Amino acid sequence: MKDLDAVRTRLEELRRQIHRHDIKYYVENDPEISDAEYDHLFQELKRLEESHPDLITADSPTRRVGGAVAGEFAPVEHRVAMLSLDNAYSPEELREFEARIQRVLPGEKFTYVAEPKIDGLGVALLYEAGKLVRGATRGDGRSGEDVTHNLRTIRSIPMVLSGELKDLFSLEIRGEVYIGRNPFERLNARLEEAGEAAFANARNAAAGSLRQKDPSVTASRPLDIFVYNVSYADPDPFRSQWETLQSLKRSGFKVNSRIGPCATMDEVIEYCAQLEREREALDYEADGVVIKVDSLDQQSRLGATTHHPRWAIAYKFAARQATTRLLKISVNVGRTGALTPTAQLEPVEIAGATISRATLHNADEVARLDVREGDEVLVERAGDVIPHIVRVILEKRPPETKPFVMPETCPVCGAAAFRPEEEVVSRCTNSICPAQLKERILHYGSRRAMEIDHLGEAVVEQLVDRELVRDFADLYRLDIATLAGLERLAEKSAQNLHNAIQGSRERGLARLLFALGIRYVGERVAAVLAGHYGSMERIMKSSQAGLADIYTIGPRIAESVVLYFQQEANCQAIKRLQEVGFKMMDEAVVAPEAKFLAGKTFVLTGGLDAFSRDEARDLIQRLGGRVTSSVSKKTDFVVVGKDPGSKAEDARKLGITLLDEDQFKKLVGKS
Repeated sequence: MKDLDAVRTRLEELRRQIHRHDIKYYVENDPEISDAEYDHLFQELKRLEESHPDLITADSPTRRVGGAVAGEFAPVEHRVAMLSLDNAYSPEELREFEARIQRVLPGEKFTYVAEPKIDGLGVALLYEAGKLVRGATRGDGRSGEDVTHNLRTIRSIPMVLSGELKDLFSLEIRGEVYIGRNPFERLNARLEEAGEAAFANARNAAAGSLRQKDPSVTASRPLDIFVYNVSYADPDPFRSQWETLQSLKRSGFKVNSRIGPCATMDEVIEYCAQLEREREALDYEADGVVIKVDSLDQQSRLGATTHHPRWAIAYKFAARQATTRLLKISVNVGRTGALTPTAQLEPVEIAGATISRATLHNADEVARLDVREGDEVLVERAGDVIPHIVRVILEKRPPETKPFVMPETCPVCGAAAFRPEEEVVSRCTNSICPAQLKERILHYGSRRAMEIDHLGEAVVEQLVDRELVRDFADLYRLDIATLAGLERLAEKSAQNLHNAIQGSRERGLARLLFALGIRYVGERVAAVLAGHYGSMERIMKSSQAGLADIYTIGPRIAESVVLYFQQEANCQAIKRLQEVGFKMMDEAVVAPEAKFLAGKTFVLTGGLDAFSRDEARDLIQRLGGRVTSSVSKKTDFVVVGKDPGSKAEDARKLGITLLDEDQFKKLVGKS
């Protein structure tokens, strides 16, 4: 019993610490511990909860990503309606707003709170006794959708409150979920590189991410939130909007640092002008300013129409659109080989910046817009990201324009461009295309590929920029003196890097296949190919039909592998690796008798003494078996090491064979 009490106490302490560090990192941007220390706390909590599942609480940090949402999102009736805002477009209209509220409450003095109007998705967060119990979208203002599972994945939303609000019986808070400019740009780049459709703007990305049926997808998106209001509190401790915001901040919520009190309407107008001038420097999209009467008593007496509160108004910034002529559609090659069409524009000024190009994302987007060279187009500037074309002004289209056609070859190196079925992005198939060489080299040397320690971004930049490395084989021709001549690489570091490069020749065929960066060939597929064929030569000569017949390969991967080896540049790159001493035959898996685990599925849980997790997985795959992350009826063996998680118990319930480390070593012939 004492042991259980100790575990319970430790769990509570870990949760308290992690909640605190989440606020310091995601809300206050002032972390107190390193990422490694945070990970250590989180992993300890996870292990303890796996060992004591009956002690898991709904507000635990490990519960931020739960199971998929079943069916449609449930409707939620808001405690207080989430009304729209009336709009103002000039200082004169702001003064008219003040005149209106003075007519309702004659003789009273008004002060205001002004805040950036974030271009995101409004949500309502319900807390009871300091714990998050529900989160909903705005919907039609009266009722929204229950997206609690997805909102829990946003790290800047506290699951447990601190400060003076933690003891309130009930509390409903309003906020705006958004994606910042730089994270949005990175998200779109990642989607395009993966062959998926990019989002038109950050608001669409935030809305689409928050309505995912699988919370793990939402968790992978860079969502954030600013809270701006308390719509309901029981008991209600607040007297002013400004006081409310300070209380929210002290209780662990993220409040926009640009929100400010304004003593007069003149100060409000100056705030709006200042924020509009600095609009492009903000790290999020803001399309205006929200102005609220500060006194909550005055807010209550001013009331609301059926459409908007009388005590608040939105001042809208000037539109950031302009028309110009599209001069040329060029195709750029990204660092992972993605071909991206870009519009070269007749320069036009939008919101203080001269715009001369706009992204067209992919061939499908070009077709959707039906944009052509010579067209007059409406261009929108969305912050610091590349502007985009909103639409073509068809009535001004010159008669001689022709539809744009994506090139079938890479515009940089001339290799074939490949667009898989059901994807929107075409890619260069040349693994040593100059446009993508740096990223290819970094992947080649990464831990799960050739594991070349010290081959980091700064080193690769110099090696490629100085033309010391033009393909993978050039790495093995570098001597210590050349490496020591790189910036910030002393002789000892150069020696270590040289040793790591030379030692990587012994990583095996599967690791090499993964390192080459063949589209769709991840670690598991590389292991399957190496185990099935046993040599690079046999893989290079394999047919698409033969590859597609292999279990787990299928037609899409088969097409990509065949296309890769059809490119002469790729074949030459492999030949040059052979010339520097690479052995491209995995003899241990050539003989059929060596693949005695074929058709068997394994799950690994807990730590092993003789193997790392990667080594155990590689060994199973080398012998023809499969390794999956979760236990199911199709699992044949669960290998149980030290401190196993819940997977061992799942296996017992399903009657699946459990192997300790000695039994596993005996099975694979390793003692």
